Amino acid sequence: MWIHINDPLDSEATEKLKAALPEAKITIEHFEKDELIEKVKDFDVLVVRSATKATKEVIENGTNLKLIARAGMGLDNVDLEAAKEKGIKVINTPGANSLSVAELVVGYMLSVYRHLVTGTVTLREGKWEKKKLKGFELTGKTLGIVGFGNIGKLVRKLVTGFDMEVLVFDVFEIPEEVQKEYNVKQVSLEELIKNSDIITLHVPLTEKTRHLISEKEFEMMKDNVVIINAARGGVVDEEALLKYLENGKVLGAGLDVFETEPPTSEIQMKLLNHPMVVATPHIGATTKEAQKRVGLELVDKIVDIVKNM
Repeated sequence: MWIHINDPLDSEATEKLKAALPEAKITIEHFEKDELIEKVKDFDVLVVRSATKATKEVIENGTNLKLIARAGMGLDNVDLEAAKEKGIKVINTPGANSLSVAELVVGYMLSVYRHLVTGTVTLREGKWEKKKLKGFELTGKTLGIVGFGNIGKLVRKLVTGFDMEVLVFDVFEIPEEVQKEYNVKQVSLEELIKNSDIITLHVPLTEKTRHLISEKEFEMMKDNVVIINAARGGVVDEEALLKYLENGKVLGAGLDVFETEPPTSEIQMKLLNHPMVVATPHIGATTKEAQKRVGLELVDKIVDIVKNM
């Protein structure tokens, strides 16, 4: 049994995997696309995070491949159809890093509302812009959460102390007892967009969610709305976001993900240089605690599957 870890796991998780499967060959090295396509033919298990794309070509060349293990939540970097056709099992760890993402989202809210980045940058430039950087309070505002899964629920819990009204949209009906437990109101996407001061997105990237927030949606929003995307690049139309930031309808944005990563396009560069945009390089799940949880949970799943092969 050859288990190849193409994107490194937490060291404790790796040691646990070695101890649990002492007879397995376990290798850890990052191969880029072309080299991975060549090497994958020897692997029984391929472990990836977000850096590696398990494309159709990679999967088709996985002659011995039986399992693709994705450390993290999304599976948009794995060609699920190709894996299904070859009978390759695909697993992930959808809830292990949710808290880290949720905490980052709250950080974006405060950063945009209180000009934390601009305040730091202008002070470094020797400027004292106290009067210019008048902010807003979170308390009393309406938060719209698009996608009420693990992360959405944690975001709601974390903002409890700010006494915000919280609207949620999900394609699934949220039981009334759950709405009461979290003190939220399930509404249509249109109602959420029209009534929220801050909108945070927590949905996967699919054909249905690509550019879920675009021109039409921005036109419906309140003035001074804040957009936060720590889900997947492509859920927000970046060109439309830039337009409404520049015309002043959108107060600011918190972005951890981009339509192309790393961001290089002219529109993306303009977004990154906008004074009311706070951005990070897809680090929502990148905390020591989350990576340990993700790694250990994934190892448990791999061991269970391998021992039953």
